[in-house]
Amino acid sequence: MGRIILFTGKGGVGKTSVAAAHAVKSAEEGKKTLLVSADMAHNIGDIFETRIGRTPVPLGENLDGLELDPDMLLLQEFPEAAAAVRKLLQGSGAGAADPGDHFLIPGFEDLFSLLKIMQIYRSGEYERILVDCAPAGETLSLLKLPELLSWYMEKFFPVGKTMVRVLAPLSKAKYHVELPDRKAMDEIEEMHLELLRLQELLKDGNISSVRLVCTPEKMVVEETKRSYMFLSLYGYRLDGVFINRVLPEEADNVFFRGWREIQRGYMEELRQVFRGIPVSEIPWYPEEVRGKHAIGRICREILTDPDLFKIRAVSGGEEYTGIPGGYQLCVSLPGALQGQAEVQVHGLDLDIILNNYTRRIPLPNSLRGIRPSEVVLEDGKLRISFPAERGEESPAVREGGQS
Repeated sequence: MGRIILFTGKGGVGKTSVAAAHAVKSAEEGKKTLLVSADMAHNIGDIFETRIGRTPVPLGENLDGLELDPDMLLLQEFPEAAAAVRKLLQGSGAGAADPGDHFLIPGFEDLFSLLKIMQIYRSGEYERILVDCAPAGETLSLLKLPELLSWYMEKFFPVGKTMVRVLAPLSKAKYHVELPDRKAMDEIEEMHLELLRLQELLKDGNISSVRLVCTPEKMVVEETKRSYMFLSLYGYRLDGVFINRVLPEEADNVFFRGWREIQRGYMEELRQVFRGIPVSEIPWYPEEVRGKHAIGRICREILTDPDLFKIRAVSGGEEYTGIPGGYQLCVSLPGALQGQAEVQVHGLDLDIILNNYTRRIPLPNSLRGIRPSEVVLEDGKLRISFPAERGEESPAVREGGQS
């Protein structure tokens, strides 16, 4: 069984350096390793001081590098799926006009980077795939996309395939609108299955995990905490945090003593937030991290855990349990504050609304249409209780509320 690790964090904190050091360490262990850049601002070539492109390039023994271009992946490696979705959108008047145009679904092209990573994993060519992702906000938006699109496709297909078959001749003759044909619909359905497989792979606790990189300063710490919360909301497993650019004790003058005190406060806060998850500190080195020598230093001094490439913590996901008089859904939301979460039930689905993020979870048949009796946020867990008997259709319920 292979291993996939995604590295992300606020822009400029050094996530590429940490991902590169993991890749070198993995290769040194004799594991065939691929370091992938899924950030359009590709930096791994700068660190290794070599040119990397759209095909794997050797970076050393057992180590290759690859820079993903989602636009080219869409056109060259997934043309059937791209053409099918484009035709579907054109039929509604919402899509791109020609193959070179961008989709109007934000981040849709980036989805093909994840599909490519799954394709590489399936090939079995590499034992470990380490992914240098885009900054945290973009990565969170991307990681929720497979589930979101799968949900829409699941709702669309039962009716959509029948409607297209009935209306296609009429729409073309009367309105000059060409709806997707049966072949295109089959291709979209196959893409739906691929999205389900992608979700399963990225949320598989034995294969995939996310590691966050940050620096000990206020804005970065707050974004890192939010990233943890939203990753958990969508069921992704976090198993490592790296605090970069920690001032060393030998930087001893009035100016640096003040900054070290500030950093100590934020590092303690991070350790409290990420209890149970390995937290590593990387010093602020006197030279920039560039070249194999600099990467090797991080490997020797920081990446010393013999279990570095194992899943080192359990986080994220949702769980249903039976309780007296009904059932309870528990969703991990570390760091969420009282009053932040809102829950809505829409017939077949449950929405959890947290700040600007909404996750839609399909409910089991036994709970569909049942109004939550209580929503409680406690110790980083959102607990949503349902009675055993069906009641009225649910309005919004905030955590702490009872019906």
